This record gives sequence, C-alpha cells and structure tokens, in this order.
Amino acid sequence: MSGNTHGGDTPSPSPSPIRILIVDDHPVVRDGLRGVLERDPDFTVTGEAGDGAEAVELYERQPADVVLMDLRMPRMGGVEAIKRLLRGDPEARILVLTTYDTDSDVMGALAAGATGYLLKDTPREELTRAVRSASSGQSVLSPAVTGRVLGQVRKPTQGPLSDRELQVLRLIADGATNRQAAAALFISQATVKTHLLHVYEKLGVKDRAAAVSEAHKRHLFE
Repeated sequence: MSGNTHGGDTPSPSPSPIRILIVDDHPVVRDGLRGVLERDPDFTVTGEAGDGAEAVELYERQPADVVLMDLRMPRMGGVEAIKRLLRGDPEARILVLTTYDTDSDVMGALAAGATGYLLKDTPREELTRAVRSASSGQSVLSPAVTGRVLGQVRKPTQGPLSDRELQVLRLIADGATNRQAAAALFISQATVKTHLLHVYEKLGVKDRAAAVSEAHKRHLFE
C-alpha cells in the first residue's frame, strides 16, 4: 500500500510561485532582495522598478501577487504609488519595505492601503514569511512598527466613533471578516485592523464581539 494521500487536505506549497514586484530606487537593494527571495522556489521576481511611477506601469502590464515597496523614491514615492496601484487593482497586496519608521511614514503608508510595513533590517526568514502572509491578504507589521501603530491608536480614548469606524464595526457585526470588510470599503486589512483598534479603545473593550455588543447597548447602529 502506498502512503496516505489526502489531496488538498494537507498544507502544501503554492502550485505556482508567488510573483513579486520589487520597487526600490537603489539597484544594489533590488539585487539583494531578488537574491534572497529567489533562493526559495515558492517565489519568483517578475519585475523591478526604480520608482513608484515605473512600478505602476509595470504592474499594469504584469500584475504581481505581492509588491515590495520602498517609500522615498524620485519621481513618485511609495505612498502615492500605493494609492495608484490600489486604484487600478483594489486587491493589490503591497508590502512596504523601507528604512523609515517615523509615525508619519508608517501611518501614511497604512492609510494609503499598504498590506504591511517592514523595515529593511528585517531578518530573511521574517521577510519571506511576511511575503507569504501578504500574498494571502494578511496584514504584516514589524515589531517596531506595531509599537508605533499602537501608540497612535491609543490616543483617541474618548469621543464618538468616526463614520469609517462605524462602517467597519457595522460590517463586523454583520459577520464580515477583516478581509471582507476591507474589500467592501476598498481599504487594506491593515487599515481595518487599525480602525478596530480605535473602536476598542473608544468603547473600552478588548475584542470584536464585545465591541459589537457595546455598540448595540449604545444604539450606535440605529
């Protein structure tokens, strides 16, 4: 008898490699990233761009599963490129990979719709894991960036929910996942998560179920 076979029941590598577009204005960085990623048979680098404008042009000709996006580049920076890519393809998965971790850089990229945000000192294993996660639509934040995001979302501890926060919470109350809510509102899952963290702080709760319950108590959906 042959060994157990379960078809699709057990996790297996993607049937085709994850296609990656690298966007960075430094050729040496692009070469290094290509070398790291293509050591893994699950990845293939389908293109390289030296700025945001070139990235948009390349993506329109040949969409990628994940775009690795630097932020500060000539002609067009990363944040504007993220907006344009998502305007053309709301399902685009864009993983920021940069040396900059200021609040304005981080929140600007996430607000624009980035799927995740990593720093260039991220270890190779974490980078490849992040690319896999981003390709499946999961949000990815480096530890340093997570701290900055939490610092920002902990500020609005009082006050009413914003219109967008209420839209997200209403979708969650209707049973939507973060991914479904993101698709419905044309924003990234990372942005949905940020809105939910705001909601939790404002309502004084710790999870989505408690947030929905508290919203009903306060008649926020009426």
